[in-house]
Amino acid sequence: MSIFLSNEIIVFLLIELILIVLMAISQMNIVSILRHWDFDATTPLQYALEKKNYLVNTILYFTLTCKVILFLFFIQSLNSLAGIVPGAMCSAGVVGANHYGNALLLLKLLLIFGFGLWLIVNKLDLASITFPYLKRKYLLFTLLFIGVLGEFVLELLYFSNIPLTVPVFCCTVVFQAPKLPFGYTQTLLVLFFYILFGAILLLNYLKQTMASFTCNLLFLFIAYYAITYFFGLYVYEMPNHKCPYCMLQKEYYYIGYFIWGSLFLGIFFGIIPFLIERITQKSYVYLLKYSSFFLTITALICSFYVVRYYLMTGVFL
Repeated sequence: MSIFLSNEIIVFLLIELILIVLMAISQMNIVSILRHWDFDATTPLQYALEKKNYLVNTILYFTLTCKVILFLFFIQSLNSLAGIVPGAMCSAGVVGANHYGNALLLLKLLLIFGFGLWLIVNKLDLASITFPYLKRKYLLFTLLFIGVLGEFVLELLYFSNIPLTVPVFCCTVVFQAPKLPFGYTQTLLVLFFYILFGAILLLNYLKQTMASFTCNLLFLFIAYYAITYFFGLYVYEMPNHKCPYCMLQKEYYYIGYFIWGSLFLGIFFGIIPFLIERITQKSYVYLLKYSSFFLTITALICSFYVVRYYLMTGVFL
């Protein structure tokens, strides 16, 4: 049996290919716009380019929105593949089935962040009469398009190298301790988690975009390990079950989507204002309040499971 016979994978790759074709068409028009754009000119060519600019933006809005939705479908597809990949109990075994899986997942997350940044820059550009950020946003899109091409190559390599006859490691083995960074203990991880969370709330309140940008990147790193190696134990109510993926399954009421989703949204809104300032030289600090909101949701959900377990059993794991 080939992994490419899976309905989810066929649909996923087909949609990816269609989106790449649409993005390639847009990219060809973008090259023309970047070469000949002159907003002060009143020529038929400039008029045609302005109409083409709106058409390209419409196509890109559609494709980028589909890419975000497709990312969720990709995660769900990994869960479904766990049923046919020997040894895999959840997405952890499927992602770790070869050395392309983790790189692909990381690239997808970076592209999602990049698409979000592009959408905001594009919104600011269209809101201005003179399209002041037109060249910058299309240069940013060109980088994202190169990333999408690399993503598709990685997807083909990843799916074609998933073994269906040799057992892979399940999450119990993949995330078995000790694998914490810098020799951290669970106590230190949780301590850093709450300290950084409090620091981000304060920096967001003070509208310190650069400091918030730095702390959010650090928080993403700490939060990943804290959720996987500490808070996850209370979600599963098992002291040895360390996995960032199992909480996405229905047995745990899909709570992982809320935990990881709110974390990524909080990080996104925490780092974007600084990047927007660097690109447009304009303040966009109001997004920081969304960062505080979503990170608070993450912290509340994680803390809830710890408190609930302690109230039920009287002990900590």
